[in-house]
Amino acid sequence: VQLQASGGGLVQAGGSLRLSCKASGIVLSINTMTWYRQAPGEQRELVANISGSGVTAYLDSVKGRFTISKDNPRKTMYLQMNGLKPEDTGVYYCWTRRSSSNFWGQGTLVTVSS
Repeated sequence: VQLQASGGGLVQAGGSLRLSCKASGIVLSINTMTWYRQAPGEQRELVANISGSGVTAYLDSVKGRFTISKDNPRKTMYLQMNGLKPEDTGVYYCWTRRSSSNFWGQGTLVTVSS
């Protein structure tokens, strides 16, 4: 299983970014996919996830601003981030689990300036 995250960058507060996570070795219609983030000096936290059937869940602080989605045939997961705030700054990682093993993408840096 390999996960490759992309789409991070520098954006002003209130702006938008769309992150992508390209997967190989898994079936997105079966596996739950998750976005985590880690701010400087902080622990990694779960931002959003999407189940194989498409059920989504979000961190309270991003509800109404972030949308997680996926394209099963393209094996790609997305995170549309609108209304970005400085506290959204961090490295964003995609994660999945298969056969009791955890798989992480390499992370993509999101920096939101005030």
